[in-house]
Amino acid sequence: MAQWTTSDVPDQHGRTVLITGANSGLGLHCSQVLATRGARVLMACRDPERGREAQQRVAADAEVEPELVELDLADLSSVRKAADQVRERTGDGLDVLLNNAGIMGPPLGATRDGFELQIGTNHLGHAALTWLLMPALRDRPDPRVVTLSSIAHRGGSLDLDDLNFHRRRYSPSRAYAQSKLANLLFGFELDRRARRAGLPLRSVLAHPGMSSTELALNSLRARSLSDRVTGIARKVNGLITQSAEQGALPQLYAATAPGATSGSYYGPNGFAEIRGYPARAKTSTAARDADTARRLWELTEELTGVTADPA
Repeated sequence: MAQWTTSDVPDQHGRTVLITGANSGLGLHCSQVLATRGARVLMACRDPERGREAQQRVAADAEVEPELVELDLADLSSVRKAADQVRERTGDGLDVLLNNAGIMGPPLGATRDGFELQIGTNHLGHAALTWLLMPALRDRPDPRVVTLSSIAHRGGSLDLDDLNFHRRRYSPSRAYAQSKLANLLFGFELDRRARRAGLPLRSVLAHPGMSSTELALNSLRARSLSDRVTGIARKVNGLITQSAEQGALPQLYAATAPGATSGSYYGPNGFAEIRGYPARAKTSTAARDADTARRLWELTEELTGVTADPA
């Protein structure tokens, strides 16, 4: 795995991939790489206009014309509609689901269904999408679900009795860390349940280290900070982070490499996993708690109203 790069991505002809948050940053780069390797790429985006612009960028070098899927992870009705469209378009033939989209650090807010915005978007929306797409994944020759977490998960804890901060004092960073911890717990539980069900599915986890994307800057914009503050933050962000192209390597490895194993977590191999090439990443003790993962799985099914798959 030493210094694995995009040149190591295997041929993707005949593979169909759905990428959430594909209009910018890590998702856009993954779309470009996989499309140039021959994959049929379905780009799931919340904003249709930005999605079309990204689709055109990917199409410029794609071997197979990329397709746009409208998806708002903060709206479960949109998640259901998008899953139905993907299943119909692919004839239940989806090879990779890359749960890449995410938000970080906004002021306290709620999804259309009333969930705290970060847990609702980053975890609940992706979990529901994954379950709804399982019929399209389960019979493929090498199906994979790749879920993106963050090194921030290590500072997180999960309160299953108050996921939505109804009782706890809201903290944007605390809520983000909780959502990223939930991503890991979900991905590991998906692996365990797929193994018990005898499914060939690989549930693989990844994180991008600290990468230069719009994620942190969007957080500042959501707080209505001045253009001057945002401009300074952009410069600082560029100094301490690696490129989006480098940051996307762990999830591309998880999505395509023959050696990527189910139930594993990959991130950059450099100091503190901030930057570098794909390697096994460290998790907090909380992320490996199988009992908490089971309880979160069951609570997620209850909250979303989507039947867990595998059961």
